[in-house]
Amino acid sequence: MTSFEEAETEETVTCLHMTFYHPCQEDKMMFRCLNFCKREQVRADEMAKFGRDSNVCRYNLMDTRVSRIQFSLQFYRKLNSSEFCFEIKNMSKKTKLIVDQTELGYLNKIDLPWKCIICFGDYQILAEVQEGESMDYFETYLHLAEVPILQERCLPSLQPIPENGISSSLFPSQGKSPTETDENESC
Repeated sequence: MTSFEEAETEETVTCLHMTFYHPCQEDKMMFRCLNFCKREQVRADEMAKFGRDSNVCRYNLMDTRVSRIQFSLQFYRKLNSSEFCFEIKNMSKKTKLIVDQTELGYLNKIDLPWKCIICFGDYQILAEVQEGESMDYFETYLHLAEVPILQERCLPSLQPIPENGISSSLFPSQGKSPTETDENESC
């Protein structure tokens, strides 16, 4: 036998793609501790925790309005099946966690749909599961969205648009595209 024939079969790895958005992300940089655009291995028996406590959470959100542990994800295999899934649990006593249209209170948990939107406070996270076979670990792959994931929540821009299409000195563009904000939002 050749070394090629003796080599172990490569397993595909389940990968959880997560795209993060917050309306104040440029100013407050709450995602500065997340490793974007880099696959990260997580052991299958480890719970992936998201929150502001860096001693407990693997994924840190640098925002005082985020709970010490906001939510957790547990990788598991369905009973009598080869299918791998994630379970999401709200770990915040103060903030509801919304997974698609399902509202989770403290310690409530559900199976994470293969593609869904997770919301809490002003945070929006698009989660997409890419199936794999490995039982030893899974991977996370984090992305940063520049526009809101939930477009329908955005209000139309309140900034006037000049008829000639050129910004006046009263509304300097500073090379940025206009951003939409809620008048009650405190960025």
